[in-house]
Amino acid sequence: MSSAVAVLTAMITPAVLISACGSMILSTSSRLGRVVDRVRTLSDKLDELAERDAAETKERQGIIFAQLDKLTSRARILQRSMVAFYLATGMFVATSVAIGIVAVIPSSPHYNLVPVMVGLLGACFLFYGSMLLIFEARLALSTIHAEMDFIWQQSTRVAPADLVETHKPHFVHFRSHK
Repeated sequence: MSSAVAVLTAMITPAVLISACGSMILSTSSRLGRVVDRVRTLSDKLDELAERDAAETKERQGIIFAQLDKLTSRARILQRSMVAFYLATGMFVATSVAIGIVAVIPSSPHYNLVPVMVGLLGACFLFYGSMLLIFEARLALSTIHAEMDFIWQQSTRVAPADLVETHKPHFVHFRSHK
């Protein structure tokens, strides 16, 4: 009875990592949805600007084009990370199954390595997906900075000169300005 409980306990242990993968999949899916929504919004804006005078909207079209380029990269990174998280989930489920199978078959040191190897492979996929999300977050931040810089530039053109001058020395973020 105690060995059966030990096997069941060992089989449930990967469930924590399966739950972590589920949270990462949900979060990544949400991020991907926001990227797709943003692409659709910017695409509509680009179509709207194309109908206007090109000289008047050329700068805004350039900013939108640059954002669409980065959003495309973000979407691809997010898709890769979701695949990694799904693979990790599968590996952790396989780990749980392998633990159960190893407990049933005759004891052999070679079979005992299977759940460990599958679990480590799942952990590697989870780590890889997490690294991809870090790259995607940095890309998202660069997009936000570029858009905010453009909006700041546009607002300084229409705001009263004395108001612009009072806010000029303030830096919102620490990075080099072009």
